[in-house]
Amino acid sequence: MNPFIIETHGLSYSFGKHQVLHDLELRVPKGAIFGFLGPNGAGKSTTIRILLGLLPVPKGQVRVHGQDLTEHRLDILRRTGSLIEMPTLYRHLSGYDNLEMHRRMVQAPQSRIAEVLQIVGLTKDAPRKTKEYSLGMSQRLGIALALLSEPELLVLDEPTNGLDPSGIREVRELIVRLNRDFGKTIFLSSHLLSEIEKCATEVAIIDKGTTLYQGSLQQLYQGTFQSNVLQLETSNNAIAHKLLTDHAYQLLPQQDDVLAVQVQDRQQVAKINRFLIVNGLEVYRLSTHTQNLEELFLNITNRDSATVPMSESTPVLKP
Repeated sequence: MNPFIIETHGLSYSFGKHQVLHDLELRVPKGAIFGFLGPNGAGKSTTIRILLGLLPVPKGQVRVHGQDLTEHRLDILRRTGSLIEMPTLYRHLSGYDNLEMHRRMVQAPQSRIAEVLQIVGLTKDAPRKTKEYSLGMSQRLGIALALLSEPELLVLDEPTNGLDPSGIREVRELIVRLNRDFGKTIFLSSHLLSEIEKCATEVAIIDKGTTLYQGSLQQLYQGTFQSNVLQLETSNNAIAHKLLTDHAYQLLPQQDDVLAVQVQDRQQVAKINRFLIVNGLEVYRLSTHTQNLEELFLNITNRDSATVPMSESTPVLKP
């Protein structure tokens, strides 16, 4: 049984002479909240348009729900819901009437309207005209529209764009609940890396149309880029700096009289502590800092070396 709900193989795309995607490889596991990340111009929007059948697949292969997109486009779209930034709503109509119009187009049962309103928390506000909705309510109604056909896959592009902190939290909690309670696979693109960090289980980072990293957040945090930083304060930081440098430890720029050393694991922290004490130094401070997703993202996308080919069991990354 295929464990992936989205797969791309050697996906390339050009606008005229400008190539946007270069042999892009993606594997989105079924049941995941999949964070799709990349700087502006990385090719995220083009990839999403291809996945939704809005652009052709000129080179490479795209499989969604186990089917080839070029051969089964309509069937794939029936099983896929989407919200691209802002929903298109008829502002003079109520939330209910907007859902009713869309329900007729996707041929969903009448009872589905009440179900999706309850899921997104808009049952009481359904009779109101959508021009009276807050931005957060409009986004949740957009997700309700995407849910009408009971899709297995939701593609959400910048669903929290422009929302205040309260609205961002509402949409984030809804995304988590759709995945946890309703089994939806969520393909989520966002510039808010802190939000991806709070809800995603898998991430892909692309830049210049190429996959730089793909795998679980846990794999990314657990040393993919030696992400742990040990912060040290001793009785003589100058001597400590020289000792550590002479023994091939990687020291980072010093801030506020605190030494920063790149470490791989807890065992190395203990080894450094013993080493400094044996050499006559007192250790006043010993704490580790793990880089967050934003720091790792900047680390990965600022690298210029070649990518490592992806297998189904190995994350893609730029070493």
